Amino acid sequence: MIISWMHDTDNSGFEESKKTATMTFRIDENVIKILRSESKRNQITLNSLVNQLLKRYVEWDMYQPKVGLIPIAKPIVVELFNKMSKEDISDMAKRIGKDVVHDIALFMKNRMDLDSFLSWFERRMTSSLTETNHTIQDGYHIYVLKHELGENWSLYHKIVIELIFNEIFNKTVNVTVSSTTIRFRFKD
Repeated sequence: MIISWMHDTDNSGFEESKKTATMTFRIDENVIKILRSESKRNQITLNSLVNQLLKRYVEWDMYQPKVGLIPIAKPIVVELFNKMSKEDISDMAKRIGKDVVHDIALFMKNRMDLDSFLSWFERRMTSSLTETNHTIQDGYHIYVLKHELGENWSLYHKIVIELIFNEIFNKTVNVTVSSTTIRFRFKD
């Protein structure tokens, strides 16, 4: 089956106009059936779904093996982090966590400034099945991350975020955590 996508470049309803291209691909019929079903289930067009999938690939998936990321089931992460003491979590975050996060973000974004880091961090959290909410209030950026990975996972990220903001961006950040949330706030 040959599928041809055509997309109108008039995005007047969108915040930012994006250039698009029309391309034709040969895609296995079974793949198309699954994609159509998924697009209906999510109440989005097939074109939008395919664009989301390709975007995820070029922003995240193609980099995973290059930077040493591996998929691991959520219950395993929870168990591993729960077995560690708070001191072990803190030591791991300080000893290797900050540098690993810095290096991966730099590799994937080709630069390490606050905007590129936050863009990378949001994509990482989304890829980790973490719900992310970003608001701006009174000149403060507020990120709230909701997850199901436990208090030690939150603690690890709290320490890494604080180290990156303080040591790399020379910015003050306020981070609070619970067993299911990470909230950080900083002035623009």
